[in-house]
Amino acid sequence: MDVNAATHLLGGLSPAAFMRRHWQKKPLLVRQAWPEVAPPLPRPQLFELAAQEGVESRLVQRRGRDAADGRAWQVRPGPLPRRALPPLSRAGWTLLVQGLDLHVPAARAMLERFRFVPDVRLDDLMVSWASDGGGVGPHVDSYDVFLIQVQGRRRWRVAPPARGAEPTCLEGAPLKLLRHFAPTLEWVLEPGDMLYLPPNWGHDGTAVGGECMTCSVGFRAPAAGELARELLLRLSEEDGAPTLYRDAGQPATTQPGAVPPALTAFARQALERHLADPLALPRALGEILTEPKPSVWFDGRDGAPATGAALQLDPRTRMAYDERHVFINGESFVAAGRDARLMRGLADDRRLTAQQRRCLSAGAAELLEDWRSAGWLHEVAAVSAPGRSQALIPERAARRVAR
Repeated sequence: MDVNAATHLLGGLSPAAFMRRHWQKKPLLVRQAWPEVAPPLPRPQLFELAAQEGVESRLVQRRGRDAADGRAWQVRPGPLPRRALPPLSRAGWTLLVQGLDLHVPAARAMLERFRFVPDVRLDDLMVSWASDGGGVGPHVDSYDVFLIQVQGRRRWRVAPPARGAEPTCLEGAPLKLLRHFAPTLEWVLEPGDMLYLPPNWGHDGTAVGGECMTCSVGFRAPAAGELARELLLRLSEEDGAPTLYRDAGQPATTQPGAVPPALTAFARQALERHLADPLALPRALGEILTEPKPSVWFDGRDGAPATGAALQLDPRTRMAYDERHVFINGESFVAAGRDARLMRGLADDRRLTAQQRRCLSAGAAELLEDWRSAGWLHEVAAVSAPGRSQALIPERAARRVAR
């Protein structure tokens, strides 16, 4: 992707210009951003998908006209068999299906067009089907979102972030709905239109004139405290035999309630020891950022690999890299030389050509075969391109050798 080339998707802006002017700053409405857009799957297939185990879905209904009454809202999590859904003729209900890109190739193709944002920030594509008047009420998201109208019409009312205080939510509502919502912008989106909203902008979307379908591209935004806890937990898992606190020199105390300074120093040293390795933090971070969601599972593959076949990452696979590592589905590997360049290409393009595959070292080829057997990538029709390789070593094996 040429990030400096103007694109119709962003209203004539290049991805680079969009990121400078709008990303996490201000909304952008693009009329006919995607004029050829079509629903990633028809309504009957969407309803069938919502009925399946392993698919994250929710039914949202509003009873009565008073949207400000939290008790008027009802949410039922999936799986949702067809009999659990209201009649199509009933107004005011919405079906949400999360992670559609994990199940529908057309949804994954839609998500691909937004890869000018780093993959570790890109989350999923959610589809919202609504009957006339359906919506999920005024709310804010803590992450960026692109709202793509793919069928029917939806009215969006938008409010800027509240200043000074956190927005308050309706009491008794099963959703985080805003108690005070004062929209300053309003648009009706037609099929092909797209609206970008930064984090914390209030918004309320309602189907207008009949059923509608909206696809939303959401992003991951880890909270600092949560990320710190996960990093410390993952770093602590790298320990071998536990080092226990010892205080052979501890004198008898007349202040038994006081924390011994030596124990405080021991705790500080424990943290410093984990961060002494300059690769420890980036390694743990990469593993966390590529960890699949708990609901994601892979289909393993048996049988010998096909000669001359290209490789393509499974849509559910998360892959990333830094200067020293390659990360895939929560695991890390030390990467160097030509193998590193090929693996970075696999992460960027989500594909290795047959010729590139043949250029992998024996160790790297064996590792990719492990990934293929686990269902993390698949063999596809071969496409040739130049490539070379050198060395790729499992990160944990490398640490064992170093010790």
